Amino acid sequence: MSNIVDNTDDLEAVAPNADIAPIAVSTRADSVFDQIRTAIVSGEIAPGSKINEPQLSKQFGISRGPLREAIRRLEGAKLVEIRPNVGARVIALDTRKAIEIYEIREALEGLACGLAAQHATAEDCTQLRALLARHEHQIDSEDGKRYYQKEGDLDFHYLIVSLSGNTRLFNLLCDELYHLLRLYRLQTSSRPSRPQQAFKEHHRIVDAIEDGDAELADLLMRRHIASAKATLIQQLRESENENLGANR
Repeated sequence: MSNIVDNTDDLEAVAPNADIAPIAVSTRADSVFDQIRTAIVSGEIAPGSKINEPQLSKQFGISRGPLREAIRRLEGAKLVEIRPNVGARVIALDTRKAIEIYEIREALEGLACGLAAQHATAEDCTQLRALLARHEHQIDSEDGKRYYQKEGDLDFHYLIVSLSGNTRLFNLLCDELYHLLRLYRLQTSSRPSRPQQAFKEHHRIVDAIEDGDAELADLLMRRHIASAKATLIQQLRESENENLGANR
């Protein structure tokens, strides 16, 4: 760290060099990527909506080049679809995709939860309990109307997968599929009665992990996700039926 500080004058002297500029641009593109991704997952940018490049360029104060780089990365994260002569759109949610994703999620998160029960320490379980206490406060403050979990270690499911000790499983669920899963999960976060029910299911899952009961932990996680899937599918089908009715 001291070497970087000592060489500040040298860095300033060569700032015009082409080797320095891409670093700032890349960092800015990373920031924009994170912000747009969060806006999509949280629903601020609605599923199926067109990505307005001029608007986003102005909003984030970034040129089209880094913005398009961020959009391509969003495509790689399965949150955006880019079509020739059409442009980029946030993915549209549909029943078929939801079923496929939740089938994968049920199997893999069940496995992760069973592994977590084998590997989690008392300290890990305390961390899970503390996280649920924060979530309970959130649900109470929302009067039971919403259960939106932030990403990473503030996400109950992310934390359990990280406790599985399986790097490949973590990469699948918390890297490749993570934000797409979060986009679908958001749809049930404000469904009547679902937040309170999900919270109760989370507590039972932690009980099984704390007891070291891998089989029960796996089963409870699968049941939890199956319940969420049923709620999501019902919600998507209702929305699809409403759209059909509106277009008649």
